[in-house]
Amino acid sequence: MTDTKPALPERPYFSSGPCAKPPGYSPEKLATTSLGRSHRAKIGKTRLQYCIDLMREVLQLPDTHRIGIVPGSDTGAFEMAMWTMLGARGVTTMAWESFGEGWVTDAAKQLKLDPTVIRADYGQLPDLSQVNFADDVLFTWNGTTSGVRVPNADWIPADREGLTFADATSAVFAYDIDWSKIDVATFSWQKVLGGEGGHGVLILGPRAVERLESYTPAWPLPKVFRLVSKGQLAEGVFKGETINTPSMLAVEDAIFALEWAKGLANGQSALKGLQARSDANAAALDAIVQSRPWLSHLCADEAIRSKTSVCLSVEGADADFIKAFAGALEKEGAAFDIAGYRDAPAGLRIWCGATVDTADIEALGPWLDWAYASLKN
Repeated sequence: MTDTKPALPERPYFSSGPCAKPPGYSPEKLATTSLGRSHRAKIGKTRLQYCIDLMREVLQLPDTHRIGIVPGSDTGAFEMAMWTMLGARGVTTMAWESFGEGWVTDAAKQLKLDPTVIRADYGQLPDLSQVNFADDVLFTWNGTTSGVRVPNADWIPADREGLTFADATSAVFAYDIDWSKIDVATFSWQKVLGGEGGHGVLILGPRAVERLESYTPAWPLPKVFRLVSKGQLAEGVFKGETINTPSMLAVEDAIFALEWAKGLANGQSALKGLQARSDANAAALDAIVQSRPWLSHLCADEAIRSKTSVCLSVEGADADFIKAFAGALEKEGAAFDIAGYRDAPAGLRIWCGATVDTADIEALGPWLDWAYASLKN
């Protein structure tokens, strides 16, 4: 390894999930009065409802859409939606990275729905004009493992017949989302908010609620997936009455992050404050990439390039090189968890979401040079 080493980033946390905690975070700052109490006691339900209210406020979610806290992180939330609502009509699934492929597997092999599958390679986006919206349509808004996102919701028609299911776990709080085009959205706190894992968030528009109340799937549903009771939506789920016992510590952690987000408003919305931080981080990383001939974006098209989970290619690098590259930076305390996803092409993945400070992205550039030069030598 070369002898000259740059100054370390103050917070070298660039993992794409769980992501960096909000600046200024410490466990001692969390409210703890709900701990050791029943989540069904007044204090537990009040804090869960407050968390839901904060998510609605920060996301600027319209009153037409419900928010529920559910088990199993984003995966649990998305599979809950699939298992309870699919099968009423045809299904189109889109996949351009590993998590989208997971929903293809669920639809085809587990639910046996014979879906239409529209694919693209890592770094690319499928032709969105191919989508038949007479079907229910499943897609990831931001492909965490490929660094590719949909540019907006303009490709989704207002008069669609099927439902839209958006896995938005690396997208919410980072992009503008036209909620009138989304019937089901899911995410987890450990991405843009930097929260703890284990809990998913399920957002339902009115068309999704109508489906739940008018359609009963052919397959059995486990208890943790059941959103309907006696033909009616279980409204309590969307008022803090969770299906099973949540971690109130994780809830308090999410509340901390949401209150931090509200503090970013500065005369604008909290959402714009979060987006501005993510945009600045992505721009700082892009400046690093553009000035280095050996570094490039896996997604060449800026219009569909992620501003959160940014995936990079290193010239001539294979999986072993990337492992050594990321390992060297971790050993130095310069960058944690920046190797690309195991199923993606060999490369780096650097989280640029709002909880990362731009100064730390900027400080990362010289360390990338150091690791590259060290390994090449």
